[in-house]
Amino acid sequence: MLEKHFSASAIARTFCLAAAICAFSSPVFSAGRDAAVQLALSEIKKEELPKAAQPSPEEPSDEPEGPPAADEPAADPEKPAPEQKAPDDGAAAANPAMPNAKEGAPVPQVEYDISKLPFPVQKMRELILTAAKSGSIEALRPLIGSGDDVTMLSLTDIEGDPLAYLKSLAGDQEGQEILAILVDVLESGYVHLDAGTADELYVWPYFFAYPLDKLDAKQKVELFQIVTAGDYDEMKQFGTYVFYRLGITPKGRWRFFVTGD
Repeated sequence: MLEKHFSASAIARTFCLAAAICAFSSPVFSAGRDAAVQLALSEIKKEELPKAAQPSPEEPSDEPEGPPAADEPAADPEKPAPEQKAPDDGAAAANPAMPNAKEGAPVPQVEYDISKLPFPVQKMRELILTAAKSGSIEALRPLIGSGDDVTMLSLTDIEGDPLAYLKSLAGDQEGQEILAILVDVLESGYVHLDAGTADELYVWPYFFAYPLDKLDAKQKVELFQIVTAGDYDEMKQFGTYVFYRLGITPKGRWRFFVTGD
């Protein structure tokens, strides 16, 4: 009886063990176990794979927007473009050949003595006179210079040959009228302006810096050697001499020979 009972008990235990083994090997159980392992592997692979660069959406900011950068001003389509400012009178006054006297201005010292001029100024004056009296306007070419040192022949820019420009101002084709004016201008009295400064000049005729309302009878005769009485009446409307004038620097550079206002 004992052996039979033992055998039955052993058989029962064996049967339970076999059932347990079958349960562990069944698809349902195995699927559940493998799913947990596979899930862990998937998470690891996702962390190891390089992530594609994606633009991150801009997060709204609680701070108010500031004004546009200084170098990129905001454009206002309804606002008209700023007007261009015309150059002020100071720019014109910087031109040394512009009329230098007004009615009521102080009377400058008028000089006639050429020996009082610095030697470089005397020499340039003499060279210009010699070239003008030669009758050939080409004789002026070596004296007017070139580049930044060229003699100013107009209050505005000129194009082409400067001597051709001077010829165009004359009443004759060879420009000899201009040469005659040069002689008359340089044989008149002169003034010394802005002594001791970078703008220092010796200018002919002295009317350039002499108020017209201060001219005496003798000086008007000197003026009419250069201009007509009709020219003088027109100049009185401007209050200053606006005919041909010539300036030479203390170092002997022929600075300008121009007419106009």
